[in-house]
Parts: sequence; C-alpha cells; structure tokens
Amino acid sequence: MTPASRWRQWLPDFVLLGLIWGSSFLFMRLTSQEFGSWSTAWLRVSVAWLTLLPFLLWQGQASSLRQHWRRILPMGVVNSGIPFICYAYAVMYISTGMSSILNSTTPLFGALIAWVWLKQRPGGSRGLGLLLGFAGAALLALTLPGGISFKAGGSGWAVLACLVATTCYGLSTHYSQRYLIGVPTMTIAAGSQIGASLALLVPGIWFWPSVWPSDSAWWSLLMIGVVCTGLAYVLYFRLIAKVGASRTMTVTYLIPLFANLIGVVFLDELITTWGMVCAAMILSGTALAVGLLKLPD
Repeated sequence: MTPASRWRQWLPDFVLLGLIWGSSFLFMRLTSQEFGSWSTAWLRVSVAWLTLLPFLLWQGQASSLRQHWRRILPMGVVNSGIPFICYAYAVMYISTGMSSILNSTTPLFGALIAWVWLKQRPGGSRGLGLLLGFAGAALLALTLPGGISFKAGGSGWAVLACLVATTCYGLSTHYSQRYLIGVPTMTIAAGSQIGASLALLVPGIWFWPSVWPSDSAWWSLLMIGVVCTGLAYVLYFRLIAKVGASRTMTVTYLIPLFANLIGVVFLDELITTWGMVCAAMILSGTALAVGLLKLPD
C-alpha cells in the first residue's frame, strides 16, 4: 500500500473523530442546561457503556472485564466521571469554544504529571512547550469577558473545572500505561464507563432536575452518550489500530477548530483574535511538550 493510499484510509476517521468530539461541547451545553451537571455526567456514561457493551460481548471480552475490573472501574471515575461533571458544569458559564481550547491542555498536564510523578524530566523543547502552553491558557482565562470571577456560577470556577478535567485525563493516561498494559482496549473503554456510572449513580439521581427535561435535551443526551462517547471510543481505538496511539492523539488539534465553528453557527458564539492567539500558544506548546515539534539544536 502506498503512503497516499494509507493516508486516504485513515484521514476520514481522523477528521470524523475530531468533528464528533468537537460537537460534544454543543451537546453538553444543551443537555446540562436542563439536566444539570451531575445528572448529565451520570446519564452520559450510562448511555455510553450500554452502547459499548454489545461491542464488548461481540469481541468476547466479558471475561477480560471480570478479570481486570478492580483496576478498570476506579480509573473510569478519574477518566470519565470527574471530567464529564466538570465540562457539563463549565459549558453553562463559559463558551463551548473556550472550553474546547482549555481541553486541548490535556497533553500538557500529561507531560507535567510524567515529570512530577514518573520523574520523566522534560528537555529544552518540552520544557518550553509546557511554559508556552500554560501561559496561553492563563492569558485566555484572564481575558474572559467581564474578567475572572469566583462567585457562585462565575467564569473562574468554570475555567478551573476544565483544568481539573484535563488533569484527570493526564492522570488516567499514565495510570492506564502503568497498570493496564495488555488489557484489551474495548475492555478498558466499556469498563471505565461502567465504573463512572456506578460512582455517579447516587448524585445523578439526587440532583435530578425538578422539571422534566424537554425532548430536545433528551436527544442531545443520546447524541453525547451514544455518538460522542460510546461510538467515538470505537472510532478512536480503530484509529489506534491503524496509525498508532501517538498519531491518533493529534486529534486534539482538530477538536477546538470544530467546537468553535459549531459554537459560532449554533450558539452565536464569537471567535476573537485574542482567543485564537491564545489557542495557537496552547496548541504550539502542546506540540512541543509531547514531542511533535522540536526546536533546532
């Protein structure tokens, strides 16, 4: 197979995954406005594991889940439960575009955690990438309309929620690399959603909205659970099998693009020049921090 044919084979899945995860911020906004953050997160992971379960059974991995559930289920709380609560909360108070840009700091926190936890000291390019990426995130947060506020429902808490979510993603990535090596990917995907669903069961029911959500909110929930979580995992792992994990992770760069465009079209959000400058800083820093770009010697 020629390089051009391989490129055509994986690129559609790559772009589709970026579009799906970029659209998830819109559906989170539409869902959480009526369900609230706790119930949105609980229903999202519940719908996701119900979507993934047939794939798990079809691939004959039920026994693998029974064998590894003690390590997989807790990771689901960190990998899905906490981040989904955080983003469901954040998109109610800041734009979906900004939330997606802050989401792109995930590899930065992964590199920082590897430095602190695993003692993987970054070199010159990666160290500069960490500084550049976090500086971009700080400048983006400090220039929010109306400024940063930590009053109830303030933008400051929303930004902090996004950063807590990306920290959790970084932690779960290193946890899986250390403790889940050799476990089938579909087992991890389905099992982590089951773990998050069990952890969020009580608060999800406790904070159930007093007014029954509209049909449009339910449809948004199904989209975010089935498509943006369940089926996206299937697509994600198929890409890993085709092109490897490192190349698949670069989908991070497409998510803010699609999320901002969708926010403009469907939510009348604005794309500012300063926001794009900060986004460029974050993405460039991320590329340096994960080794996709390197400074000349």
